[in-house]
Amino acid sequence: MNEPITVTATTILFRFTGEDRPGLTASLSDHFARFGCKIIDVNQAVIHRSLLLGLMVRIPAEADPDKVIQKMRKQAEKLGLKCKHTEIEDSAYDVWVSGEGKSRYILTLLSRAVTAEQFAAVSRLVADQGLNIDVITRLSGRPKRVSDGKPTRACIEFSLRGDPEDPNRLKASLLDLSSRLDLDLAWQQDDAFRRNRRVVALDMDSTLLQAEVIDEIAKEAGVGEQVSAITEAAMRGEIDFDESLRRRVASLEGLPESVLPKIAERLELTEGAERLLSNLKRFGYRTAIISGGFRYFGEYLRSRLDVDDVHANDLEIIDGKLTGRVVGEIVNAQRKAALLEQLAASIGIDCEQTIAIGDGANDLPMLSRAGLGIAFHAKPIVRESARHQVSTLGLDAVLYLLGVRDRDLI
Repeated sequence: MNEPITVTATTILFRFTGEDRPGLTASLSDHFARFGCKIIDVNQAVIHRSLLLGLMVRIPAEADPDKVIQKMRKQAEKLGLKCKHTEIEDSAYDVWVSGEGKSRYILTLLSRAVTAEQFAAVSRLVADQGLNIDVITRLSGRPKRVSDGKPTRACIEFSLRGDPEDPNRLKASLLDLSSRLDLDLAWQQDDAFRRNRRVVALDMDSTLLQAEVIDEIAKEAGVGEQVSAITEAAMRGEIDFDESLRRRVASLEGLPESVLPKIAERLELTEGAERLLSNLKRFGYRTAIISGGFRYFGEYLRSRLDVDDVHANDLEIIDGKLTGRVVGEIVNAQRKAALLEQLAASIGIDCEQTIAIGDGANDLPMLSRAGLGIAFHAKPIVRESARHQVSTLGLDAVLYLLGVRDRDLI
């Protein structure tokens, strides 16, 4: 007696290419539906009206796979598309499914304009680490053919699968490419925390603002060069921050309080600061200034940029003049990290859901504690120590690290 023949479903990967227009995907999927197929996976991209559509379908046992393939080829031809197909063996399908639990990462390439050299170098880095590229997405807007003279931004996001073969070599390579090819590369694990950041804390001096405010105050007091030298040494980590702050503030003794609003009015925001803060507010993020600078200027920025919280040092003022002292606990490196933790706890979130941005050595503990710590146009010691850096674009580049596209922004 002959054993009955068991007919199983067939898995086919179809690839359609051609000139894009409305209705193509609907027409193709409608024909699959007539055969009772299941859609297992789908990926579609359009580049300058050129369609690339991949559909992995499972053809039921009662349908004839050859008939489905023939029908889809004819339909594609009617639509002006090319159709290729590949049958997926059960063993190959099972291997594909088993890869579902592999680690996933996001590699973000930031540049003023992405060159082929940059793209090739990053792609080779990914391949050398044994990683698979699942999806490549352009987050930045379409570049104009003729420059309008405004600063440009470009961002490409790589969605990767697998684990890097050598994490230490990977980090070194990311830093090397960034310095050699004038780009920034941000490496993040693609997990639930990345998609659920809720708080953004920013340093003020040389981050939100282009200047170090204490240097500007010192110019008014006639001790600009002296204070600037101490500031630079402190930001490089060569002098204890508390000591450097006391020394610098002491030199301001006797300066009239009336110069502070004049200084505030002439301070220039960093490129992209307003765009970043306005969009973070729109997306529901809580924003904070956590600064080793001075509260007076933090409050000025709070009103200008609609920042939620300000933590900074208080200058002592008596009889309308600066005394050369600060009041209360100094906001130093450790205090910055503690304030970030307190802010996260106050709204009931994990520190992994926070973002911190800064440029100096006194920002490192805060950057390390945050889920996403970004060294922004930072000193060398900070770039080497921080997990992420932005050195080629403005502050609004941070939005790309959150996966936000230009088209979603105001």
